[in-house]
Amino acid sequence: MEIFTTMITPYRADGSVDTETALKYVDFYYENGIDGIFAVCQSSEIFYLTLEERVALNRAVYARAKELERRGDRPFTVVSSGHVSDSIEGQIEELRAIAASGTDALILITNRLDPKNEGDDVFIANAERLLAALPEDVKLGFYECPYPYKRLVTPRILDWCISTGRFAYMKDTCCDASVMRARCDQLKGSGFKLLNANCQTLLESVHGGADGYCGIMCNFHPALYAWLARNYEREPARAALLQSLLGTVGFTEGGLPYPLTAKYHMCLCGIETELTARNRRADELTAYGKSCMRQMKALTDHAWRELNGQ
Repeated sequence: MEIFTTMITPYRADGSVDTETALKYVDFYYENGIDGIFAVCQSSEIFYLTLEERVALNRAVYARAKELERRGDRPFTVVSSGHVSDSIEGQIEELRAIAASGTDALILITNRLDPKNEGDDVFIANAERLLAALPEDVKLGFYECPYPYKRLVTPRILDWCISTGRFAYMKDTCCDASVMRARCDQLKGSGFKLLNANCQTLLESVHGGADGYCGIMCNFHPALYAWLARNYEREPARAALLQSLLGTVGFTEGGLPYPLTAKYHMCLCGIETELTARNRRADELTAYGKSCMRQMKALTDHAWRELNGQ
């Protein structure tokens, strides 16, 4: 099982991107044992960042991750998105710039390939235009991004992906374990990995053939996900209990103002972060939301100590 986090974007008090703090996040993810980062994604507020900011952030994250990879002698993968334009021409420019700044795989946002939800013919035609314009040596992936609408891939699209031989990752957001099982059966033997974004169905999806997790909750307690990945087969009872905990605290995704919650939680972990975002008003993070984050951290810290006999 592989564990990836979605990268959040910190800002300085003047509203500019705080690259120095972003690099502290990269260190935090690595030190907590996860396998990689999904950079310049929706969690990074990509629809609110300029192309220059997206490229600079990705370049910095990739460089630090590869430095840690070399120093620690273990893989630390960075996959990157960053295309937000409606036009394919605009997306080609954006993706080429991200690729040039460094990544282990370019992740294509599914709703950008079919902005008006016109069907698989349009999707595949646009995807073929992108593939023809992108460097042939760059691995690719898909992300079923919920914004501005969630465009799920179909079996026909997956067959097309397999036929190209260029796709390596998929961030699945269908939240349906039976659909993921069917997708994994279809992808079997292709080298195309399915990473589940939904923590509530994580363990079930892995037992059904999924390759791991790529989601926002690794901004809060990545070490617990790393433990699950290492131990779910040899300690199934404790893994099932941990899954129940992760699934329960994961419901904070929907009821609280993410990514402000993640930035506050980074403060609780000792990484000072301005409590601002471009896709949220700062006053959305209320005393209630902060209290919820403190309670979640106390619970998950306790779980970590129990898992490690402390």
